[in-house]
Amino acid sequence: MKYPWLGPIVAVVAVAIIFLLNSAYIVDQTQQVVITEFGKPIGNTVSEPGLHFRMPFIQQPNYFDKRILQWDGYPTEIPTKDKKFIWVDLTARWHIVDPLKFLRTVGNEVNAQGRLDDIVDGIARDYIASNNLVEIVRSSNRILKLERSEEDISADVEIEKIEKGRDAITRAIVEKTRQAMKDFGIEIIDVQIKRINYVAQVRQKVFDRMISERKRAAEKLRSEGQGIRADIEGQKEKELRRITSEAYREAQKVEGQADATATKIYADAYNKDPEFYSFMNTLETYRGTLSKDSTLILTTDSEYLKYLKETTRR
Repeated sequence: MKYPWLGPIVAVVAVAIIFLLNSAYIVDQTQQVVITEFGKPIGNTVSEPGLHFRMPFIQQPNYFDKRILQWDGYPTEIPTKDKKFIWVDLTARWHIVDPLKFLRTVGNEVNAQGRLDDIVDGIARDYIASNNLVEIVRSSNRILKLERSEEDISADVEIEKIEKGRDAITRAIVEKTRQAMKDFGIEIIDVQIKRINYVAQVRQKVFDRMISERKRAAEKLRSEGQGIRADIEGQKEKELRRITSEAYREAQKVEGQADATATKIYADAYNKDPEFYSFMNTLETYRGTLSKDSTLILTTDSEYLKYLKETTRR
C-alpha cells in the first residue's frame, strides 16, 4: 500500500464525525428538552431554540412541547344530585411548565393524557353528582329578572332558580384540577363542558319542562307588555280627545267670528241702499223658485209680483 497512514486517518475522521453528530441536537422554538444520563435527568431544562451539544451515547435528549396542548375526554354518563342521568363531554387546555417533574412523574404526553382522563373526569364527576341538573345547564337567573318581586315570580312563573350555575361549577373544576396536576409539572389553563346530553329516558321530559318554563315566562312578559300597551293607548285616546275638543272649540270660535263679520257686512250693505238690497234678494228668490215649467197663481197685489210688474210696465 502506497500510503499506509491514510487508513487510520480516515478511521479517526469518521469516528470524529460520528462523535460530533451524536453530541449535537437541535431544539425547536416550540420544544423544551431535558437531558438524561443513563435514564436519570441531569442539568436544567433546555428551552432556548438552536443547536446544543451533549455527551454522545451517554446522554439522551427528551423533547417536550412548549405549546398549549388539548385534551378531550370521552362522553361519560353521570347522575346529578336530583337523580337525572346525563352524558357529559369535557375538554381542557394544558401545557408543561416543569419538564423535569413531568419527566419523572408521567414520562411523556401519552401518559399525561391518560392521567388527565382519570383526574379531570373524576373531579368533574364529583362536582356534577353533587349539584342539581339545572345548576349544570344554566349559568344565570336572567330569565327570572322580571320587574315584579321574587314572590310573584315564584308564584306565577315557577322557574327553578340556580344558586351556583354552570360557570361557577366549571371554575371550581378548573381550580381543583389545577391543584391535582401541579404535582406532575402540568398547568391546567381551562376546563370546559363541551356538551351535555340527556339520556333517552329523561331527554323528552326535560325538553318538555324547559319549553313549558319558557312559555310561562313568555306569557308573563306578554301580559305585562299588554298592560303597558293598554296604558299607552289610554293616554293616547285621552290626549286625542283633548286635542279634538280644543280644535272644535277653536273652530266654533272662528266660525262665530266669521258669521258675525259676515252679518255686519250684510247689515252695512243693506243700510247703504235698502231698495237695492231688496231688489237683489227678490231676484235671487225668482232664480230659486221659477223655471220654464213653473206655474204660479197669485193675486195682483202680491209682493212677489212687485218687480215683475215693474218690468212689464217698462
